[in-house]
Amino acid sequence: MLALVGAVAVVAAAVVVPILVTRSEEPVEQQATLAAIEQYADLRRDHVEGSVDYPQSPPVGGPHAQEWFDCGAYDTQVPAENLVHDLEHGTVVLTYEPGLPADDVAALADVLPANGILSPWEGQAAPVVVTVWGVQLELEGADDPRLAMFLQEFGHGETAPEFGASCEGGIDPADAAGAGTPV
Repeated sequence: MLALVGAVAVVAAAVVVPILVTRSEEPVEQQATLAAIEQYADLRRDHVEGSVDYPQSPPVGGPHAQEWFDCGAYDTQVPAENLVHDLEHGTVVLTYEPGLPADDVAALADVLPANGILSPWEGQAAPVVVTVWGVQLELEGADDPRLAMFLQEFGHGETAPEFGASCEGGIDPADAAGAGTPV
C-alpha cells in the first residue's frame, strides 16, 4: 500500500510541477481598458457669441459658436467654440500636443473617422486626447491601444445631443477668426 501511495505521489508531482513552473514563467499581460475615461453630464448646448471659458482642455461640450468646422485634419489649433459645435453633432475630436512627431500626427490622421477632426491643442494634459460629446480619454501617444477601443465604443457619436448630424458642410476654417488650416 505504501508503494502505491508513493507511486501516485510521484506521478502527481510529475504532472503538477511542470504546470506550476509553466504558469510562473508566463508573462503577466496588462490589458488596455477604458477605465480612465472621464464622463461629463448636463452640458449646456446653447449658441453663444465670443469666447467661452471651458473647464476642460480640450473641451467636452457646453455653450458653443453657431458655426461648426468641416471634418478633417488641421495643422493649427481650431477655436474651441466651433469645435464644441462639432462635438454636439457627434464628431470625434482627436487633439495632440504641439510638437508631437510628424509620424505620430500622420498615424492619428490615418485612424481619424470620416466624422472626425484632428487638431493640435496647447496645454492639454496628455500627448493625445480623444473626445466625443461628454466623454474624454487622455492617451499616452498615437500608438496607445486605448484609442482603437475608444473609437469602437464611442466613435459613432451616440453621446451627442444631435446624434446623426455631421461635421460635413461646416464652415471653412478661414471664415473663423484664429481657425486652423486643413492639412
